[in-house]
Amino acid sequence: MRRPSIFSAPTRPPLLTGSKVKLRPKRLQDAANDYSWRRDAELCRLDAATPILCSFEEFLENYVEELYRPNRSYRFAIETLDGRHIGNFSYFNIDETKKEAEIGIMIGDRAYWNRGYGADALLTSLNHIFSQTNLRRIHLKTLNCNIRAQKCFQKCGFTTCGQLTRGDHTFIIMEIHRPAEPERQTK
Repeated sequence: MRRPSIFSAPTRPPLLTGSKVKLRPKRLQDAANDYSWRRDAELCRLDAATPILCSFEEFLENYVEELYRPNRSYRFAIETLDGRHIGNFSYFNIDETKKEAEIGIMIGDRAYWNRGYGADALLTSLNHIFSQTNLRRIHLKTLNCNIRAQKCFQKCGFTTCGQLTRGDHTFIIMEIHRPAEPERQTK
């Protein structure tokens, strides 16, 4: 079966449903949670980022611009099945020639850490990417000290394929490939 090009899909990502989470397109109402997560020192440390210091109004101005700017990435909010926004997922740096993309995920609401929500979001998104696009390889970067994230990625089928140092941070590069399609039996 020929899969459509990633860019022949609608510009807004679809709603994806897993066993614990829904991944839906980002929306303006997500800004308050995203702002608090981007100001959280521990979350930023796990993402090798600096907490933002701007006001919510300044953040919102940039957020609106980013939310509605067309680009070659897909951004999702991660919600519990009952609609609580607990994190974010995206795939970006999409390379049609190499048939690969990079992903990023964050569970910002600590009440949902270590409970399988991140793994369900990853598996749900990978199922969509590998069944509905022509992408064959997905990769990510995670800090070498973020063992919890690495275990989650391994649980979802990612394997380590390299290392990258940027400034004071060392990242583990992990990847997963589209599962081989079963051969058709001929009679």
